[in-house]
Amino acid sequence: MGDYHTPRGVAVPPPKPFFWAVRTALKETFFPDDPFRQFKNQPPSRKFVLGLQYLMPILEWAPRYTFQFFKSDLVAGITIASLAVPQGISYANLASLQPIVGLYSSFVPPLIYAMFGSSRDVAVGTVAVASLLLTSMIGGVVHPYENPKLYFQLAMTATFFSGILQTALGLLRLGFIVDFLSHATIVGFMGGAATIVCLQQLKGMLGLVHFTRGTDMVSVLKSVFTQVHQWRWESAVLGCLFLFFLLLTRYFSKRKPAFFWINAMAPLMSVILGSILVYLTHAENHGVQVIGYLKKGLNPPSLSDLAFGSPYLVTAIKTGAVTGIIALAEGIAVGRTFSMFKNYHIDGNKEMIAFGLMNIAGSCTSCYLTTGTFYSISSTNYLRRNRPLLIYFSSTDILWFQTVISGPFSRTAVNFNAGCKSAVSNIVMATAVMITLLFLTPLFHYTPQVVLSSIIIAAMLGLIDYEAAIHLWKVDKFDFVVCMSAYIGVVFVSVEIGLIIAVTMSMLRLLLSIARPRTYVLGNIPNTMTYRSIDQYPNANNVPGMLILHIDAPIYFANSNYLRERITRWIYEEEDRVKSCGEASLHYVILDVSAVGSIDTSGMSMLDEVKKDLDKKGLKLVLANPGSEVMKKLDKTEFIQNIGQEWIYLTVGEAVGACNFMLHTCKRTPPTLRMPPAVELTAQDNV
Repeated sequence: MGDYHTPRGVAVPPPKPFFWAVRTALKETFFPDDPFRQFKNQPPSRKFVLGLQYLMPILEWAPRYTFQFFKSDLVAGITIASLAVPQGISYANLASLQPIVGLYSSFVPPLIYAMFGSSRDVAVGTVAVASLLLTSMIGGVVHPYENPKLYFQLAMTATFFSGILQTALGLLRLGFIVDFLSHATIVGFMGGAATIVCLQQLKGMLGLVHFTRGTDMVSVLKSVFTQVHQWRWESAVLGCLFLFFLLLTRYFSKRKPAFFWINAMAPLMSVILGSILVYLTHAENHGVQVIGYLKKGLNPPSLSDLAFGSPYLVTAIKTGAVTGIIALAEGIAVGRTFSMFKNYHIDGNKEMIAFGLMNIAGSCTSCYLTTGTFYSISSTNYLRRNRPLLIYFSSTDILWFQTVISGPFSRTAVNFNAGCKSAVSNIVMATAVMITLLFLTPLFHYTPQVVLSSIIIAAMLGLIDYEAAIHLWKVDKFDFVVCMSAYIGVVFVSVEIGLIIAVTMSMLRLLLSIARPRTYVLGNIPNTMTYRSIDQYPNANNVPGMLILHIDAPIYFANSNYLRERITRWIYEEEDRVKSCGEASLHYVILDVSAVGSIDTSGMSMLDEVKKDLDKKGLKLVLANPGSEVMKKLDKTEFIQNIGQEWIYLTVGEAVGACNFMLHTCKRTPPTLRMPPAVELTAQDNV
């Protein structure tokens, strides 16, 4: 192993005041981005202005806004408005609400977001999954058609509590909670939700009047095939034609990205063509259902409709919490993705506040849940062609990046491709929707329901991302199991159960990684002083007389007992291997704790127990490369004095060198093994 050199000591960090340590921990937990650094060394008047700009980003960028920017935002706003109108009607229908509520939801929330949101690209609107959750959870206790007033009140109440939750998470800087929805979880849940949404649209496609309230595949298919005698071929033919048209425009826009606007305009074109066709042929008299009368006028106030005294208040709160978290996961990831793509920064917690405020305001103005919009996941090839971009994104961000870049009807993607420059595009969209509400709603009277079903199906097909599931199978089998568990739970049980399964599996994966951390044996790479896993590097050699173990996680109460048992097992296995190979007997156990970022009192007790067990076996425990937090605990618990400062080293190489020196120059006297006086004195002086 080469000549032995006197080891350099591992320093114990100097003590810090208690309140300084608490403040630092809180800052690292809740303010990792240090959002208040801009207020430092500023006069009070400037701090006041910066505070207003922090709360309302529009005050920061509005003074620099130019006419050139407005021209770009005008085009983008009109483009996404052409998408917002048919989608708003479609998703309100999916949520079992009046179609006009979908238009209301595309008017007030975008105005609120334009003032408080920090993203230049996010386009606000209703989304399919939240709409399905409303139908599933609230519709499970109140029938939307038998008692529409109470159902509407509960939907508004759920939206209100969703906004309260989102705002609270933003104010309390708890945005990291959203990160517990893993990539695999979202792929499975969204795919399952999309499958159910598509199946439910068979009601409109086949012209059925009565349909199941269940959201599982068995109930939906049973409802479809027990009413074969009520299928209307007129609706089916019309639906298939418009679905083919929408998928064709999507395919064309993918092949020719410059013509993205064709894909964006396709839903509105379908609504217009369908309405004209029904009006000219009087198809409503032949089994083709139409929207019917839509009331003209702006959003009526709905503050009095918030059902705080309803016996179903708990259901409304639960629905608001679930839809609020899902909406945050969608909206924040969409905004973060495009901000990185265009090289500017958004504050995730400020986005939560913006989403929360717009949902609180929306619940008081007849709007149901809205967020940053996305509708499809189908750009794996795009990411492969732009692989350098991946270094900037988390796994969840990559999923949403796949979602928004090439989604067939993603408002945010359309907004981005149309050249938006700021949140003014949301204001333009809201203005266009306002004009529609004031003057154009009678034109939607003859819009066929089957066209709305076609729009939803075309949007949802992209959410069934089988390529992502295949990729998960290739990369991580457990993630694939998580994905499929979420998908099966949503499709065959219910949306709520599927979401619970998805979150439970994600948390189980997290707990397993904490409770069962990886440990592995290190070996020496030939002709180097480098030590790596012998599983990863088969040419790495075991060091005679030593067992070098690497612990790959912090040591807490949840894993301390497992680590003690696993270390003991490694020792037994190494002793058996040494006996079978006829090698030198084991004398030293070196723990590489470089990856142990922290350790609690249970972990310290585990180390003490391991040392005692090794002393009984006549073996010596050696520590390599402990970090500052570990050294603090070692010092405070007097473990350093127990093990001896001379047995703690900066690197595995130094630890091996010292042990090798002892093996070749000193007679071993278990259970207490000391270095030669001169070497020991030098080592202690260095420490």
